[in-house]
Amino acid sequence: MQEVVPIAMPGTHQKFLAYFKSLNIDKQTRILDVGAGHGAFTKTLHKMGYEVVACDLFPEIFNYKEVECIKTDITSHFPFPDNSFDMAIAIEVSEHINDHEVFFKELNRIIKPGGALYLSTPNILSLKSRLRFLFQGFYYSFKPLEINNHDGLQHVASRTLDQYNYIAVKNGFSQAEYEIDRRQSTSAWLLVLLGPWMWLHAVIKRVPTIHNTKKLLLGRLLFLCFRNQKGRA
Repeated sequence: MQEVVPIAMPGTHQKFLAYFKSLNIDKQTRILDVGAGHGAFTKTLHKMGYEVVACDLFPEIFNYKEVECIKTDITSHFPFPDNSFDMAIAIEVSEHINDHEVFFKELNRIIKPGGALYLSTPNILSLKSRLRFLFQGFYYSFKPLEINNHDGLQHVASRTLDQYNYIAVKNGFSQAEYEIDRRQSTSAWLLVLLGPWMWLHAVIKRVPTIHNTKKLLLGRLLFLCFRNQKGRA
């Protein structure tokens, strides 16, 4: 039997699991693991006692036999009825797709009113990422694309928190509640050097500071929670 291992960068699943546990999610919650990969987080949820369903574009690579993995193109129609799940989780998935409109619209459809979508994604807003973009033209965790490679494994979408909120609200979710996995030491040093100048610039230019919170400036990964507003006035 093949080993069930995370596809995400080392430590991502452990950090997300700690975040998930902090939410005190009821064990009766029905969860969809979106882009489940080999099934590492599906296995974790299942062993914790949750009712979990997995989906992936390539179910043949899913190695956890205790749970079915349903073939799903997450940029198209999800093969689930309306209001099928209390929650969906997508760990390091959203940066691999371009059509977030369909992604959020379909998840809003299959998540029950009051349910939530939780996702993790590289934080391109950290100071380390911004400096990398300044010198290289590519954000943290992003690199030049192989133009003819369409296997779905490349990071093709570098979206900001503001952009995620825009798409989410348009498709029936709340704006994101967010946390980070950890503070980057490089970003922390940059904040000491650049923080006063950023604050002064914001005051003089009267620019919005939504992307200049300490969490966003320092975090490596973002953990975003979008709550389903379906049916609310």
